[in-house]
Amino acid sequence: MKAKEYIVIGVANTTADCCAAEALPLLYTCAAFSGGDRHYQLVKHLLPEAHTWIPIKGGMSALFEKYAATEGAIAVFASGDPLFYGMVQTILKYDPAADIKVYPQFNSIQRLCTRVGQPYESVKHTSVHGRGWQELDAALIQGEPLIAVLTDATRSPRAIAQRMLDYGFTHYEMLVGEDLDGIQEHISRGELTEMSIRYFHPLNCALLRQVVAPEQPGIGIADHLFEGLPGRPNMITKKAVRLYSLSQLDLHRAQVCWDIGFCTGAVAIEARRLYPHLQVVGFEKRPECAGIIERNMRHLSAPGIEYLSGDFFEQNLAALPAPDAVFIGGHGNRLPELMQLTDTYMRPRGRIVMNAVLESSITQFCDTAASLGWELLTPEVLQVGQHNPITVLTAIKTS
Repeated sequence: MKAKEYIVIGVANTTADCCAAEALPLLYTCAAFSGGDRHYQLVKHLLPEAHTWIPIKGGMSALFEKYAATEGAIAVFASGDPLFYGMVQTILKYDPAADIKVYPQFNSIQRLCTRVGQPYESVKHTSVHGRGWQELDAALIQGEPLIAVLTDATRSPRAIAQRMLDYGFTHYEMLVGEDLDGIQEHISRGELTEMSIRYFHPLNCALLRQVVAPEQPGIGIADHLFEGLPGRPNMITKKAVRLYSLSQLDLHRAQVCWDIGFCTGAVAIEARRLYPHLQVVGFEKRPECAGIIERNMRHLSAPGIEYLSGDFFEQNLAALPAPDAVFIGGHGNRLPELMQLTDTYMRPRGRIVMNAVLESSITQFCDTAASLGWELLTPEVLQVGQHNPITVLTAIKTS
């Protein structure tokens, strides 16, 4: 079967010269045309008088069924550069064998940088448009000096500025390009406190620039920086043990880490800051710990950790991303059952680490790991100051 032909054309935010000149003759070879409502208003004067327009709205599966049912090439109009967080990626997802020709315009970030005279070869590109905060959070944690953000109506510049203030990323200024190339074009620049209370044209993008050196924790967050359980200051995985445990989890290779029994959130927060790409999910039975981890996340600039309150055994684990790293900070005297349940969801070659004080816990961990067919690594005994010796146990799921 012949591959479906797509001519993907970037559209500027103006009817004048909205498309690349070399793309215009191809419009008369296409069987149908497609794009958003805004794109249609910008390009309809270029289309043949009798034409078929397939609007892009709603589910993508239904859209590509319409594309498949159309004989001949389809011209797809998209904002700016369709190769930049754009329509080409969507086409390849739903029609991997597609024959694609691309005629781009400048993307919105390039246009904003052009307006403010900002060289953009070192810009860290992120998008929160129709997706979560992960990319932006990771760039902020990494301390990128120049971050571009594609926004949407929910994760607007106002919301971005407020999130950055909440998590202590106050060493940036924000530039916002609104309706670039349009009749309401406007460039704004200001501090985050100012931007967090402003409203913007819905068509916008943002640029974050560091204005001072960040004051954020480095590798190994000091224990005293964490808020602890009231009256129980020692209920925290100490820094030396925390860092060794995280190294055993092999997090540079992992995508998802579960912290079971997060308490103050020390392990989850350290993992998030050391490995910004990592998706971290925490579980804790004590209801008061939800407030503690939230305050510690904000104080220590560690956004993006998902945490769940309540009994681990009563959570809908199937709805969560499958882990390839699991830290057991607490097990409620149900360690074998917890390990067996974890085995159900953990990915092959995933790692599990537990810190044990009691000999009975060490025995249970080793015996259960053996019964599950896990590879047990050599335990390491650590002692911090006058505290009890800690045995760090590590196992690898072999299948």
